[in-house]
Amino acid sequence: MFEIRSYHYDPKQFDAYKKWAIDDAAPFLKANLNVVGFWLDNGKAIELSGSDPTPQKHGGANVTWIIKWESEEDRARGMKEIFTGDEWQGIYDRHPDADGYLQMESRFADEV
Repeated sequence: MFEIRSYHYDPKQFDAYKKWAIDDAAPFLKANLNVVGFWLDNGKAIELSGSDPTPQKHGGANVTWIIKWESEEDRARGMKEIFTGDEWQGIYDRHPDADGYLQMESRFADEV
């Protein structure tokens, strides 16, 4: 099972967030989860297409990461273990602004 996490982080604070993500969060997450992708906005314009290419209120997600889990139970256990530990709390204490997440979404997909 794959979890695709997309965040719309406050663009005014994105540079500080990006530094925190690269220096602190991503190394920890990659060491403790099966992260198969971690993407941060690079400033290039979003391409919208389709029959109704209406931009979202907050624009496109500027942070996306993908985690592979063995099952829903594995995810529940992993999220609890990883995000309630002291090491993550220390990393999160250095977060530039935890209220800067304008919108967050998680989607789930099975491997094909």
